[in-house]
Amino acid sequence: MLGEISVGEIDEVWHGLSQPYAELFAWAEGRAPRPAIDDPAPFRSPMLAHAIEPADFNALNPADYLAEWKWDGVRALASVATLPDGRRVARLYSRAGEDMSAAFPDVIEALLTFSFKQATFDGELLIGSGEAIRPFADLQFRLGRKKPSAKALKEFPALLRVHDLLMDAGQDIRPLPLRARRARLEALMTDKRHTAFDLSPLIPFATFADLAVARESPRRDGVEGVMLKRVDSPYVIGRPRGPWWKWKRDPRVIDAVLMYARRGPGGGSLHSDFTFGVWRGKDLVPVGKAEFGPAEAVLGEIDKWIRENTRNRFGPVREVAHDGDDGLVLEITFEGLSRSARHKSGLAMRLARVARIRWDKKASEADAIGTLEALLPRRPCPD
Repeated sequence: MLGEISVGEIDEVWHGLSQPYAELFAWAEGRAPRPAIDDPAPFRSPMLAHAIEPADFNALNPADYLAEWKWDGVRALASVATLPDGRRVARLYSRAGEDMSAAFPDVIEALLTFSFKQATFDGELLIGSGEAIRPFADLQFRLGRKKPSAKALKEFPALLRVHDLLMDAGQDIRPLPLRARRARLEALMTDKRHTAFDLSPLIPFATFADLAVARESPRRDGVEGVMLKRVDSPYVIGRPRGPWWKWKRDPRVIDAVLMYARRGPGGGSLHSDFTFGVWRGKDLVPVGKAEFGPAEAVLGEIDKWIRENTRNRFGPVREVAHDGDDGLVLEITFEGLSRSARHKSGLAMRLARVARIRWDKKASEADAIGTLEALLPRRPCPD
């Protein structure tokens, strides 16, 4: 609260104002009325989910929930409006309120092909269309460009896959239960006229055991788990505990060999930023990078090994011994894997982390590239 004004009320206003937000503070202090926001396609803050733990299921009834895929993209909210003179306007926002419209003109074009009078959607930005969703690395290529080239638009087509409806025909429907919002969203999305804008499907299930099977179904790019949402839940700004849950897939695990190390971010004295590889025949090929943040005593042991086994230095980077059995094995967890022509190994990892050091293993016992290739997502995966 700020005075008598709730955080939710402030959130509805401040995104439409400019620094130093004089009108906002005047309103909060009771010196002026609520600022008028004349943006026809404003930002609306998202509702967030909690990660579910095994014990949480004990208090949940599967009949109270809908399930969707948890897409491995970037959360985005889109607003579309028709002006009094008949012109249409559409904007695409990040979950923090950043206007991403210029970076994704293909999504904006898709939104403008529909005849929504005024609507706000919640969804996920992805690359691809239909079942052919591409890996997160391809989305990163688009995220790094504020104004994409014609080539980027063609080679990396964006898609907004929506799962909730916040405003419909100018009416704020966030207080309605999810089942009602979903029905209105499905009614709006019956027209499939553009591949850059579609509806996220529901996952049918009767028990949480059924959903667990779907969650671990053959992996594909773009999916990192499932979402559980109470059918009676209103759309609430922030992260209330209970209405929405995210149930990510368990991370994959491999053993890799440390190849390069550099000091951690912020100029710390200990090496904690690692490049690791797996075997391709008799050679190691790098497959990823990750940071490791265990107890400082453990990190100190690793740092000591790195310094004692440095073979070359390239500025801040140390190349360490990694031939035959002369190397350090890392247990790596990761949540996604895809093919990538931009990496020497031909693979790209998503959210890789160093879980622990395998002091008990020889470098020759680390995994081979075939182990990773066998983990690549299969396509297609039925909805």
